Amino acid sequence: MDKIRISAVKYANTYPFIYGLNVSGFGEKAIIETDHPSGCAEKLITGRTDLGLMPAGALPLLNEYHIVGDYCIGANGDVRTVMLLSNSEFEDTRTIYLDYRSRSSVKLIKVLAANWWKKEYEWKDTSRGFDFTGIKPGEAVVLIGDQCFELEKSFSHNVDLAGAWKKYTGLPFVFACWIANKELERDFIDDFNNALASGVRNIDAVVQKFGKTGKIRDAELKKYLSENIDYKLDNEKKKGLSLFLELIGKL
Repeated sequence: MDKIRISAVKYANTYPFIYGLNVSGFGEKAIIETDHPSGCAEKLITGRTDLGLMPAGALPLLNEYHIVGDYCIGANGDVRTVMLLSNSEFEDTRTIYLDYRSRSSVKLIKVLAANWWKKEYEWKDTSRGFDFTGIKPGEAVVLIGDQCFELEKSFSHNVDLAGAWKKYTGLPFVFACWIANKELERDFIDDFNNALASGVRNIDAVVQKFGKTGKIRDAELKKYLSENIDYKLDNEKKKGLSLFLELIGKL
């Protein structure tokens, strides 16, 4: 049988998953790659991978999908790495640039704008090489990933989009969950889920492994993984995910 192809996200919030897959020896059972969230989605949609950390906003693009395991990339309040940033008051903002690396965050801000803020914006796409810090007065950017920790100090105004969703709905937000585009064997799923659990339950070891390598480091990384990211795909997160999918269907 061919090895299962897995696509994970290359951000700090995925460190526990990568750690768990590595220490459990899961690399012997699967081919594991890392991509931007949009890359994970594209590979699942085109069939270039079998299992991936799929952005929630891209789920409607799959003809068939199966949620795998008990874990996700979620937040029950501020997440710190999905931000709306500007150097103008947000009531004066007219144009919002959208981070090209994330479908979920783009859909999330459009849902919030339409349903909670009740405001229309001019939406502009970005691409690789875009200068997120070079925006003009009256403009804002949606920025995702580890670089939020690095770049947020370059802006005078910020909104944490996961925190905004929590205030609007009272529910946690699911940014991505493990999705297969075909049926997988039960034994494989159980082993995969156990591998993820071994990382999520050992955050100190994860920080020791990755705490010197990225933009989020040491104690700040531990706080981020322990307090901002909520990994358990529980019933409240499933409710939040269901509501999000319903709302993006109405956009």
